[in-house]
Amino acid sequence: MSDVTSEIARLSAALAAQTARAQAAEAELAQARALASCTEAMIQELKLEIAKLRRDKYGISSERRARLIDQLELQLEELEAAATEDALAADQAATADKTSTVRAFTRRKPVRKPFPDHLPRERVVVEAPISCSCCGSDRIVKMGEDITETLEVIPRQWKVIQTVREKFTCRACEKISQPPAPFHAIPRGWAGPSLIAMIAFDKYGQHQPLNRQSERIAREGIDLSLSTLADLIGHACVALAPIHALIERHVLDGGRLHGDDTTVPLLARGGTKTARLWTYVRDDRPWNGGAPPAAFFKFSSDRQMIHPNKHLAGWHGVLQSDVYGGYNDLYLADRSPGPVRAALCWSHARRKFFELADIKAIARKGKKVAEEISPIAFDAVTRIDAIFAVEREISGLDAASRLAVRQDRVRLLVEDLCNWLLQERARMSKHNSVAKAIDYLVPLKGNRWEAFTAFLDDGRLCLTNNAAERALRGIALGRKSWLFVGSERGGDRAAFMYTLIVSAKMNDIDPQGWLADVLARLPDMPMSRVHELLPWNWKAATELKRIAA
Repeated sequence: MSDVTSEIARLSAALAAQTARAQAAEAELAQARALASCTEAMIQELKLEIAKLRRDKYGISSERRARLIDQLELQLEELEAAATEDALAADQAATADKTSTVRAFTRRKPVRKPFPDHLPRERVVVEAPISCSCCGSDRIVKMGEDITETLEVIPRQWKVIQTVREKFTCRACEKISQPPAPFHAIPRGWAGPSLIAMIAFDKYGQHQPLNRQSERIAREGIDLSLSTLADLIGHACVALAPIHALIERHVLDGGRLHGDDTTVPLLARGGTKTARLWTYVRDDRPWNGGAPPAAFFKFSSDRQMIHPNKHLAGWHGVLQSDVYGGYNDLYLADRSPGPVRAALCWSHARRKFFELADIKAIARKGKKVAEEISPIAFDAVTRIDAIFAVEREISGLDAASRLAVRQDRVRLLVEDLCNWLLQERARMSKHNSVAKAIDYLVPLKGNRWEAFTAFLDDGRLCLTNNAAERALRGIALGRKSWLFVGSERGGDRAAFMYTLIVSAKMNDIDPQGWLADVLARLPDMPMSRVHELLPWNWKAATELKRIAA
């Protein structure tokens, strides 16, 4: 009997030891998983930071870099959430394991930036002790305090503003006196300027269709139908028309413009058809021209060349764009008021070669890199990148300095590239993919090369048309949200609002706050002072007020 009892005790002890080892192994595994997740999240965080630093230093030189940042941000969301879950699981596993000592785990995270000073602080003081926690004496004196800051948000609040106009009657003449009704952002004034600005910016700046906005507002206890919100958008376009006209005039006063277009689905009978949103950007910052940047947009139901002819009627100067043939009528010598000079985009030319030399993209397609990669395309990208490197150095210098550097350093690089491409092209068939890329940049016929090299003789010109592509980027990102434009009038309204929002962003101001202030002040402002509400003037006035305060 004693042997059986001892055997049971031995087996129980062995089972307990085995259970302890299993728990310790699970805790170690949870910590290893948490460490791996946190490390991966940290790596992704650093990759994203590097990509953003490169964008800030060099600008958005390609669509690939913009897509890379978007992809990294999406991946970081998932990795951070997974890292938090795994870190909590590791803490729980370590707490549950009472039988062995488990290595402590501390999640590595980037140092958090302090909260902005302009945010209001609400001080919540934890009830202090009235006696010593050790001996119980009441002879305690405050020696300091520890403060922990927590960021919190107060849900947006809705309110009704009652504007009261008191009536008075005269005992002498029995006439009634009453102050005049204040001006409103829209007729009958039931919606305040901040509400109108929020709805307009959410639709066109944040790509939130009105039906989604209506649903969200309803969940907050306010019933604003889709038709009501659409009515506000229409009123806003009418009210903001003077500002839009001044921005368009400012853009067309520039002697150099960036032009581009992008597709937008237009609702039509039986489905959708491909319409276009055009943009024309004035941005003199690369050559320190002094004029504030701005952009205006136009909508069309197709891509016929008649549209850019109408958009730029009465304007002449230098148009930086791609090789789209719809601009050709602008370059005619007998055009009134004068021919437009073409300056073509080197980013588009480089992209033709880059697609043939992108090792990673070829590898992702499952092809053999050694067989698919083009050494000529790779060499062309390297030579073009040398030109881009010099251009980055002179960004922001005055036109004369930029021109001097281009004559001294860039012209030789461009001429060597041209001669080398023509030599390589002579050995290729016209069906060769590299030959097509060469023909895009250095065609055997026509004067396209002259337009590509126009920047060598004018310090104001840019090497690329990226300014226009950046202006169109928000539309490309928003297409998946709003799916299509409901009508041609809707397309015109979209172009109208994009003109305001993109111009505000180009001047580094909050579009929604600017729109709200403009809508509040515009009805009571004489036309001679409307220019004070343009984004760049509004920004300067706001900064002066802040400094004075």
